[in-house]
Amino acid sequence: MENKKRTAQGGRSSEKTGRPPYRPHPQGEAEREEEGVICGRNAVKELLASGRDVDKIFTARGEREGSIVVLVGEAIARKIPVIEVERRKLDAMCPSSHHQGIVATVPPRNYASVDDILAYAEEKGEKPFIVICDGVEDPHNLGAIMRSAECAGAHGLIIPKRRSASLTATVAKASAGAIEHLKIAKVTNLVQTIEALKEKGVWIYAADMDGELYHQTDLTGAVALVMGNEGAGISRLVEESCDFRISIPLYGKINSMNVSAAAAVLLCETAKQRHSK
Repeated sequence: MENKKRTAQGGRSSEKTGRPPYRPHPQGEAEREEEGVICGRNAVKELLASGRDVDKIFTARGEREGSIVVLVGEAIARKIPVIEVERRKLDAMCPSSHHQGIVATVPPRNYASVDDILAYAEEKGEKPFIVICDGVEDPHNLGAIMRSAECAGAHGLIIPKRRSASLTATVAKASAGAIEHLKIAKVTNLVQTIEALKEKGVWIYAADMDGELYHQTDLTGAVALVMGNEGAGISRLVEESCDFRISIPLYGKINSMNVSAAAAVLLCETAKQRHSK
């Protein structure tokens, strides 16, 4: 990786690429959940396994069966209040996520810093492996990317404070518990964050349909993968800040993959290269 030369590739306008202008759309009413609500059996299971503080656990009245019994038992052992409520209360707490009869509430999340992510990589004796989500607005996509990132051994994920899905119950459930094990940083300015990472030796790779083939790209060093918005892709200024563009070859009639599916492909390739003998 030492012989690589940084280049400001990208920066193509929507007029050249045919992309629509970058206009994030607000979340619908059903997606406006509060951070600190965790819905679903697997998500609550991973929450308890993470050791994170839990305020309360709510279960649907008359539905303590199967895995809920185990979760309630663990909560009681940790002296976490367990409250039985009508199912409609759980429905209101998780308007866009299937709660499966159990919901946990937790204190506001303490986000990691970018330096925390880098320090974690150093602690493990590994080169940094980071995912940057530039305007991923669908909570299911963000949660799925977190799940793939954690499975691939990424050290952390970075999201912007604006034009991004928040860490809601839907995101937590879609991550299948990965949200409790992955360091997540929320930053004000992605471009400045990328420049700071570059100064610390991290190479930035933008997922772009016009990039070099991902499986022919060396991803073994200090790497940050940038995934863009579901409709507009990576914003112009962020793309201009990236060192390289990488793409996934497509052989069907549709010209792009869902952002979470594309992230899974790139994350698995990066993990494969990093762990190959």
